[in-house]
Amino acid sequence: NYVLKTATGGYDGHGQVVIKSAENLADAEKLAESADCVLEEFVSFNLEISVIVSGNGKDVTVFPVQENIHRNNILSKTIVPARISDQLSKQAQAMAVQIAKQLELSGTLCVEMFATDDAIIVNEIAPRPHNSGHYSIEACDFSQFDTHILGILGAPLPAIHLHAPAVMLNVLGQHMEKAQAYVRANPSAHLHLYGKREAKHNRKMGHVTVFSDKPDEVEELGKGMDF
Repeated sequence: NYVLKTATGGYDGHGQVVIKSAENLADAEKLAESADCVLEEFVSFNLEISVIVSGNGKDVTVFPVQENIHRNNILSKTIVPARISDQLSKQAQAMAVQIAKQLELSGTLCVEMFATDDAIIVNEIAPRPHNSGHYSIEACDFSQFDTHILGILGAPLPAIHLHAPAVMLNVLGQHMEKAQAYVRANPSAHLHLYGKREAKHNRKMGHVTVFSDKPDEVEELGKGMDF
């Protein structure tokens, strides 16, 4: 199995074709004709994780490892800390820090990874504050946006402290009413809407962050709905 991806411009499953059989070749050929592409072997993994790291051109600071759950190739739920071993968490953070230092990073970067039973594999890097790091606004003493600004200014970067385990839920266009009902029913939940004028299907409109050490009990907003 393989994944064909456009070299630029891909997001939320756009610019990708998963090749599992000859039936997928026509779509893959169409994508390859439309843009420069990269062909990658499909990796079997246990969890998709990510690590936010910020740099100021010299030093770096790193956030906790995040576990990401996708629906239809769109991030639906982020769990912090990720449910992997301490050893793998440290390995993931160390890899993110190494990448940031090699890039002489100024600002915030997200390193997306796959976790297997005994290894971490880097999948993609996103040189910006990232959807999976939005939980940090409430759950950390400094958010990924705080450290982004400090980093691009070349200011000293603080060590990051996670106040408590947290879960972030993405709000898509079809989830708007459910999201607002959710926060009314859960006063400790934090709703962030991005001010987009039109709530389109599968368009990211905002997110909700809740503190919980039982992430399986925090239901995704699209559960029981058409994602």
